[in-house]
Amino acid sequence: LQETHKVYRQKLEEVTSLQTACSSSIHRQKKTLRDLKHSLQRCKPRASPEEFALIQEISTQIKERQNAFFDMEAYLPKKNGLYLNLVLGNVNVTLLSNQAKFAYKDEYEKFKLYLTIILLLGAVACRFILHYRVTDEVFNFLLVWYYCTLTIRESILISNGSRIKGWWVSHHYVSTFLSGVMLTWPDGLMYQMFRSQFLAFSIFQSCVQFLQYYYQRGCLYRLRALGERNHLDLTVEGFQSWMWRGLTFLLPFLFFGHFWQLYNAITLFGLSRHKECKEWQVGV
Repeated sequence: LQETHKVYRQKLEEVTSLQTACSSSIHRQKKTLRDLKHSLQRCKPRASPEEFALIQEISTQIKERQNAFFDMEAYLPKKNGLYLNLVLGNVNVTLLSNQAKFAYKDEYEKFKLYLTIILLLGAVACRFILHYRVTDEVFNFLLVWYYCTLTIRESILISNGSRIKGWWVSHHYVSTFLSGVMLTWPDGLMYQMFRSQFLAFSIFQSCVQFLQYYYQRGCLYRLRALGERNHLDLTVEGFQSWMWRGLTFLLPFLFFGHFWQLYNAITLFGLSRHKECKEWQVGV
């Protein structure tokens, strides 16, 4: 056992050295590509048609090389972003094997599904059964925790090579903030006037997210089977023309949800102008 552990530590040191060497090499080559890209941009205005075609070809090769570097960096330690540094500190969150990456991504998808079901049940209970402020606070705290946890997990997925869209992560940051606003909204006339509408919207939103999850999971499974997506892509990534056939049943729910959000905003604006309104949460 001691000999096996000794060999393990030696291999671990070798892996660490290789990681450092690869990271340094990629950093140098990315800098060279950036310089080359800037040089090509300067040459474009005065290039002949033949030279312009050559520049386009080289630019395409640069993009391919950058994508290759992105895939390589998914298996190398890297500095965490500002958000992960604030939450976790300077901890290496890079997963080394494809199996570990896929297991973490799969756990992320299951986490979303299970919490969507729990939030649906919680919203139904608060709307029709539990008419207490304390149960509303528990529900709103669960929303804050859910969205905050999503942002952390998505940041870790991005560090491991997932191509999550920026708008998707930003949406969860905004949702975390707004859920916190609902959590701090004190009980009163304004809160009670908006409570039923908010809980009804939460029920509808959870149902739509549940349907959307299963639709997108099926689309992503097909894309992976065709080799057009990697295993770290999420159920919100990748749209193809053939997906319209299955999307038609979901579109009315999505559009209705957006209009309901607009209706919520109009309602809150009206409440903010109410003579009894004193809470800052209404305007936010």
